[in-house]
Amino acid sequence: MPKLRAEDYDALGGFRYAMRKFLRFSKDVLATRAKLTPEQYEALLAIKTLAGSTGLTVGDLSERLQVKHHTVVSLIDKLAARKLLARRRATQDRRQVYIKLTSLGDSILARLAEIHRREMRHRSSEMIDVLRRLQK
Repeated sequence: MPKLRAEDYDALGGFRYAMRKFLRFSKDVLATRAKLTPEQYEALLAIKTLAGSTGLTVGDLSERLQVKHHTVVSLIDKLAARKLLARRRATQDRRQVYIKLTSLGDSILARLAEIHRREMRHRSSEMIDVLRRLQK
């Protein structure tokens, strides 16, 4: 295995720093503008992008977020209580639960995603720079 150089450590640290700045920004925006946690926002994003016409299964959301089933169920409960998503049991296999965004959830996500996209565009050159340095 090749030995890491000082430049490699610098790039690794720079990437982590850039990510932390973005994640701090994100956490603050989510808390102040929507009273959401980063995990709840990630769940809404995953549902929006992966749900399709039938919805997204709890298992698929668990995989996407890389968390245990019971953690996803807790996230879903909280988001459903705020009417940001809806659950529906499958007709064939009642154990299977599908989730979809509500119009309120979709609206809130659209607003937050635009803010995040704008910030990522602002910060992307810093992240791309350190990623390029890691490729050398």
